[in-house]
Amino acid sequence: MDALIVIGGSLLNVFGTFFYVRDTLRGITKPNRMTWLMWSIAPLIGAAAAFTSGVTWAVLPVFMTGVLPFLVFLSSFVNKHSYWQLTAVDYFCGACSALALILWAITKDPIIAIFFAILGDFAAGFPTLIKAWRFPETENGFSFLMATLSVATSFFVATPSLSAYAFPAYLFCINALLALGAYRKRLFQS
Repeated sequence: MDALIVIGGSLLNVFGTFFYVRDTLRGITKPNRMTWLMWSIAPLIGAAAAFTSGVTWAVLPVFMTGVLPFLVFLSSFVNKHSYWQLTAVDYFCGACSALALILWAITKDPIIAIFFAILGDFAAGFPTLIKAWRFPETENGFSFLMATLSVATSFFVATPSLSAYAFPAYLFCINALLALGAYRKRLFQS
């Protein structure tokens, strides 16, 4: 049963990503390439660290959270109008994200790796979080909502531990904030 819950959650993420990629190809959604590239790296490290510390099916949503952003990153190269112009802040956040990943590689400790993976993922996502709140029309809130629901499945199947809950809890929060940022104008219009 646990596997079905997690597979169902992962399919929600695939479903949401389909719409993000579709809108990126159309030039409606404009992904920040640095964010999406780094988002494809940090969750994969978090998933690998959780897996090495004994987490099984519960790590699938985190793994998918690494694979699917790479598809978004690739799709941003198809339409020249479907990417967000990078700034110095984007590059700084990307460097911070890369540094966190390097620190993980040095430590080789699963708990520290998860901590650095979270820091790296947040540094990568910070520019998109700001963009979602400032320019919600450039984001696809539905995709982030599906990612929020997807990662929530981890909590139903994981054995309670820091290594099982840390990265999914972070992913739940960041995706919920991104969805809220993208939808806030629609939700709070007078």
